[in-house]
Amino acid sequence: MKNQNNSIKDNNRDTLFEEKLQVVKSFAFDQQVTDVFADMIKRSVPGYESILKSIAMYCMQYTQNNSNIYDLGCSLGAVAVTAASVTKDKSCKIIGVDTSKPMLEKCQEIINQKQLSDRIQLQHTDISELTIENASVVVSNFTLQFIPKSQRLEIIENIYQGLNKGGVFILSEKFKGDQSNDEFLIQHYHAYKKLNGYSNQEIQRKRDALKNVLVPDSLVEIESRLKLVGFKTTIKWFQCFNFTSFIAIKE
Repeated sequence: MKNQNNSIKDNNRDTLFEEKLQVVKSFAFDQQVTDVFADMIKRSVPGYESILKSIAMYCMQYTQNNSNIYDLGCSLGAVAVTAASVTKDKSCKIIGVDTSKPMLEKCQEIINQKQLSDRIQLQHTDISELTIENASVVVSNFTLQFIPKSQRLEIIENIYQGLNKGGVFILSEKFKGDQSNDEFLIQHYHAYKKLNGYSNQEIQRKRDALKNVLVPDSLVEIESRLKLVGFKTTIKWFQCFNFTSFIAIKE
């Protein structure tokens, strides 16, 4: 039984870039990524658990009765489930949105296991085509960075328009540093990944796979977009290496 458990655990470990591939294909949220996504996030995104706990805190503070909470790019539903766990006293609906069918199928399994299907609704939709409405909390947790840059302003404007007064937009992103610190941040982030068990080869292959798929903004670009659509209060509340999170409040 012990060996069987270890085998199951290993099967869910992110080893996608260990293989000696002649050509590294572009990163996609397909079935292979879905199967190891929980481990990938845990070992690849510094401060991820702290971000989730803080999102829970923001949901507790800002969720309004009879409103919607959106988890944009929900993947396996970490934000949606977290929001559901801390808003039991609110009459709100939680909407998880993603374009990956494998992610949504696995997410629905998790929601069913946690008996949250009456509170969380999933939508197979591109967030660029989604209409946000009656929202008190909207979360984009490392999602906008995968959307073409030309569409990002319109998406954020849609979010702003769909937020109720007093509602919040929580935006977590990997960002591009300026000339003085970008290389420093990247080098130490790669060291962080090595500490979590990734080899230099895996790190480089994943970096190649993400090229032109994950296109980061600078901190100035992120904050400028938020202010441009109408957010007057924007606060960068988290940063670890080149990962950050903002909260923007609609006044």
